Amino acid sequence: MNRLAAALFLVAVTTVPAALASQQGVVVTQNWTSMDVCAKQAQTAFPDFTAEANAKRDAKLKECLAGKNLPPRELPVPAR
Repeated sequence: MNRLAAALFLVAVTTVPAALASQQGVVVTQNWTSMDVCAKQAQTAFPDFTAEANAKRDAKLKECLAGKNLPPRELPVPAR
């Protein structure tokens, strides 16, 4: 009886945090997908790689992310 109770307790303790983590993982994945959609929209609107188009693309991306209450994308750190 004690072994059964201990086994059930271990199952309950290990599955509850996993379920909570997966819910948070789903939210993060949805946010990343929304961020990718914003980047695709910006790239489609300004497909050229001129300095002017790059600036407009960045502005459109920032506007889309702000409109969806998502964090701005960080610029990569240049290699030295």
